[in-house]
Amino acid sequence: MNDTQKMLQAIINGQSTLTQELLIKMDKIDKKVDGLEVKLDKVEENLTGRIDKLGKQLAYLEDDTPTREEFDNLEKSVDNVDNIEQKVSSAL
Repeated sequence: MNDTQKMLQAIINGQSTLTQELLIKMDKIDKKVDGLEVKLDKVEENLTGRIDKLGKQLAYLEDDTPTREEFDNLEKSVDNVDNIEQKVSSAL
């Protein structure tokens, strides 16, 4: 083997070693990314569950709220109670 072939062989060996190291590092990165995807999926499931619960609670709360007419009637009832209290207190 002459000097040129030895130099080419050294370059090829260096590139081969570099390629193997890069592949190992890429495999490690792939594993980390896969782990992150699993964590993100869990977070997404938790958030979806929480949003669903909040939506149900809001729907139930909305069902319990009085309509506009009912609210106006409640205001009239409160005014009537205030008037009765004033009449009772002035009668005493």
